[in-house]
Amino acid sequence: MPRGAALDGNALRTRRTVERILAESLRLFNALGESNVTTGMIAGALEISPGNLYYHFRNKERIVEALFRQFESRIDVDPRPSGDAAQAIEDLWLYLHLMLEAIWEYRFLYRNLDDLVARNRKLREVFNRIIDRKLAAVESLCADLVRSGAMKASRGEIGALGKNVLVVATYWLNYQSIRERRDDLSAADLGQGAFQVLAIVAPYLQGAAREHLGSLGERYID
Repeated sequence: MPRGAALDGNALRTRRTVERILAESLRLFNALGESNVTTGMIAGALEISPGNLYYHFRNKERIVEALFRQFESRIDVDPRPSGDAAQAIEDLWLYLHLMLEAIWEYRFLYRNLDDLVARNRKLREVFNRIIDRKLAAVESLCADLVRSGAMKASRGEIGALGKNVLVVATYWLNYQSIRERRDDLSAADLGQGAFQVLAIVAPYLQGAAREHLGSLGERYID
């Protein structure tokens, strides 16, 4: 076998092993909580030796960091600008829905967020980077709505709205899981979460945008 082909094969096997470790770690962290999962449990679930796991990730902290990087990439979706008021509301709703999907997929991060970022400065920096991008995106969407005449809000109000939107979006799924006493949230829960976030924006909307938000609410509010 050519030497280059052997190296390619080794690299492919390494990548697949890393992907398996991260996928299984994510499953266990979501199911049991990151603090309750050990590297030994991850290795056992994958039926590999602890040494093999250590070869790729020398401790659990490195696994969490890798999953946080995955999450950052997963949630890095920018909303598209729209000049139409009703379409702008649809786009904002879709943007929030996609954000909540990503949060739910990596929900272990948010259930233990304070502890994770307190233990690891790198994670704090990554999370703040995520928040900064999301805040800028929401503020940009609101500014577009103001320019189109669909929203009436000052610059300061848009800044406050952006922060409130992110606070609710960040903790909505935890709230819903606790209130519903279940851990199997669905697309309907994500849609309702998106609407709950949009409800913060509602008092500032006017005309067709306000009417369209009302029609969206009929789908998600009992």
